[in-house]
Amino acid sequence: MKKRVFAALMAAVTAAGLLAGCGSSGSDEGSGTTESTEEGKVINIYSWNDEFRTRLEAVYPEVESTSDDGTVTTLKDGTEIHWVINPNQDGVYQQKLDEALMNQADAAADDKIDIFLSETDYVYKYTDAEADVAMPLTDLGIDPDTDLADQYDFTKTTASDREGVQRGSTWQCCPGVLVYRRDIAKDVFGTDDPTAVGEKVKDWDTLKATAEELKAKGYYTFASYADTFRVYSNNMSEPWVADGETTVKIDPLIMDWVENSKEWLDAGYLDKTVKGQFNDDWNKAMGSSSKVFAFLLPPWGIDFTLNPNWDGDAGAWAVTNPPQEYNWGGSYIHAATGTDNPEHVKDIILAMTADKDTLLKISKDYLDFTNTVSGMEEAAADDTYASDFLGGQNAYEYYAPVAENIKIAPLSAYDLGCVELFQNSFSDYFQGNVDFDKAKANFETAIKERYPDITEVEWPE
Repeated sequence: MKKRVFAALMAAVTAAGLLAGCGSSGSDEGSGTTESTEEGKVINIYSWNDEFRTRLEAVYPEVESTSDDGTVTTLKDGTEIHWVINPNQDGVYQQKLDEALMNQADAAADDKIDIFLSETDYVYKYTDAEADVAMPLTDLGIDPDTDLADQYDFTKTTASDREGVQRGSTWQCCPGVLVYRRDIAKDVFGTDDPTAVGEKVKDWDTLKATAEELKAKGYYTFASYADTFRVYSNNMSEPWVADGETTVKIDPLIMDWVENSKEWLDAGYLDKTVKGQFNDDWNKAMGSSSKVFAFLLPPWGIDFTLNPNWDGDAGAWAVTNPPQEYNWGGSYIHAATGTDNPEHVKDIILAMTADKDTLLKISKDYLDFTNTVSGMEEAAADDTYASDFLGGQNAYEYYAPVAENIKIAPLSAYDLGCVELFQNSFSDYFQGNVDFDKAKANFETAIKERYPDITEVEWPE
């Protein structure tokens, strides 16, 4: 059943133009076991942006130089890292990666994928044991129980298959916080102190009362109903689709998000002109002329999204606790089954995801919340990790307790499609284009078109 469903999933996403099939090579290399052989001269790393490359170049001690165009990094032993970058948009990255993985067994040594990255929304597709494309870390000689003992447990769970075998590792974790405008806080609450503001947003009931205060002064609490989705979805108790099943089960928390989003939108706590995220209206809601008080963002969201969209002075924003702990995002590093560079791959993974000093340097230089518990406890108590953008505030003081309490929602290979299509379907409902029942029907149609092996959608009573 599992293999049939997995094969159907790959066929479905290929047809959708979002993902191309990846699966077992069917060769002896599929066991993932490495042998003592001469390492190759080229390490091929697949990713969707230069985030991992810039960090590796900055902190990996074996780096000698990088080409001017950023496509080749030369190590001190003469080995070349070839960076194969394709954008995430429209599923291009996964399509190119999957095509290469399908050809992995027959590829020439210098053309084989050695390392590839995945995101939380689709990591489960690649860590699936039957997919056999991401090697167990133990096959590289990495013992997660000892070598990665200082990592946050939820990141280790995320990078593991359903049997608990870890098949990836990450330098970062992405605890979400509430990021708010200091000037609006002062106008409405009389203070911009993070502790005081934290009390105003400490849970959903309290935040709803605070939203009424903000509205009375002419402000929106959040820009969009999409801003709260990850808090709800990250705390689901069951996966969208259980292993071996073909039914999408809608978690009650997701329906709570629908109900609360509609209530908040109708009450005027959200800006009705902002539809979704990562579009022009949402970006403008982060500007100085906006009336939006806050965003729910992880560290990368502050660095890569909020900061570039802010057109005012530095120090205008601060962070505090969210109404509920959540994680949003994360880039996972996988050793590709069939790599001809297992020793280099092992060294890179350990250096980039297990060395506390290296990870602390990444945190200081790039503002990432990195993946050692002891390191982040140190950063939270060290004012040298303060952010100029946040007015000298040390955000790690708020990131760390969130990270320690994250319970990652159970993952499935269908997560990306469910997350995207559910929000799309109910966005039409929030905007008044369809009624509630039509939004449900539209999701059922869309998810079955994306994944033809899905037979039904089960809604909570």
